[in-house]
Amino acid sequence: MLRHIRGVTDEEVEEEFNDILTASEASKQVKNPWKNIMKRQYRPQLTMAILIPFFQRFTGINVVLFYAPVLFKTIGFGANASLGSSLITGAVNLLATFVSIYGIDKWGRRFLFLEGGIRLFVFQVLLGTLIGWKFGVTGDVTALPKWYAILVVILICTYVAGYAWSWGSLGWLVPSEIFPLEIRSAAQSIVVSVNMFFTFIVAQLFLTMLCHLKFGLFFFFAFFVAVMSVFIYFFLPETKNIPIEEMSTVWREHWFWKRFNNPEAQQS
Repeated sequence: MLRHIRGVTDEEVEEEFNDILTASEASKQVKNPWKNIMKRQYRPQLTMAILIPFFQRFTGINVVLFYAPVLFKTIGFGANASLGSSLITGAVNLLATFVSIYGIDKWGRRFLFLEGGIRLFVFQVLLGTLIGWKFGVTGDVTALPKWYAILVVILICTYVAGYAWSWGSLGWLVPSEIFPLEIRSAAQSIVVSVNMFFTFIVAQLFLTMLCHLKFGLFFFFAFFVAVMSVFIYFFLPETKNIPIEEMSTVWREHWFWKRFNNPEAQQS
C-alpha cells in the first residue's frame, strides 16, 4: 500500500513502514488513555476533540441535508422538484468530497477550513436574506419567480460543496492527525461522541427553531460559522506534512498552546 501511494520501491518505503510497525507496537503498550488525556499537556488536543466536532455540527449542514426536501417545498417547489433538488445537493456533496481528497495535501488543512468557513458564512447570510426578503415571518407568498428558485438551489449547492471540501472531511481528518498514541483511543472516542450528540440535538431542535426563528435560523448558523472560523485561524496549527510523532513540537511552538506544553506543565 505504501509503495502504491508513494510510487516508489519497497526499499524506499521501508523506513516509513518500520515507523508504522513501531507505532503499532507502542500503541499496544498504552495504558489509561482517559487519565492521560486529562493531563495539562494534552489540553490542546482535548480542546480540539470537543470543539471541532461541535463546530462541525453547527455549520448547519444537518439542516440542509436532512431537511432539504422540507426546505425546497417550503420555498414553493413541488414534491418532484424538491426531490430532484435534494438529489442534486447529494451529488454536489459527493463531488466536493473528492475535490477535498485531492486538495488537502496540496492546499493545507487551515486553508480549506478557512476558505470553507468564509464560503459557508457568505451563503448562509445570502440564503437567509433571500428567504427573509421573499417570505418575511409569515411565509405568505403566492408565487415565486423562476430565477429566485434557481438562485436558492445554486446557493444551497454551493453551500453543500463548501462544507464537503472543508468541515465535512477535515472535521474527521484533523483530529486523527493531532492525537498522540497515549491519548488517541480516548480522544477519538470523544470526537465521535460529541459529533453524534450534537447531531441528535440539532435534529431534534431544528423544526422548533425553524418555527420560531424562521429565516433567522440561517443567521443563527452563520454566527457559529464565523466563530469557528476565528477559532481555526487563531488556535489550530497546520498539520500538513507533519508526522504524528512531531505534532508535540507544533503545539510547543504555538503562540497560545505552548503554555500547556512547557516542562512545568507536563509535570502537572
